[in-house]
Amino acid sequence: MLVLTDKAAEKVREIQGAEGLENQGLRVRVLGGGCSGFSYDLFFEEETTELDQSFESHGIPIYVDMMSLQYLEGTEIDYVDGLYGAGFKFQNPAAKSTCGCGSSFSA
Repeated sequence: MLVLTDKAAEKVREIQGAEGLENQGLRVRVLGGGCSGFSYDLFFEEETTELDQSFESHGIPIYVDMMSLQYLEGTEIDYVDGLYGAGFKFQNPAAKSTCGCGSSFSA
């Protein structure tokens, strides 16, 4: 299961409203690449496929393909806005290490 923090859910709703994507869910996936081996990818999508697992957090649908789910199970997605920039941050229990920028990890 994946969850959004209150702040991440607020930011997702803000982006949905600004882009006119209120009826779409948040797609979360893991891609090969990044300086630590895997990277996270977030985007909005209208529909799921038969290969997806669906979750809901703070009323926001979250879609994850089965390959990505094995790397994301139990992950909390937060939104941070600080001195070093703003963006979504992943608290992933499956990550053995992360890069300095937090956008990639190794499992």
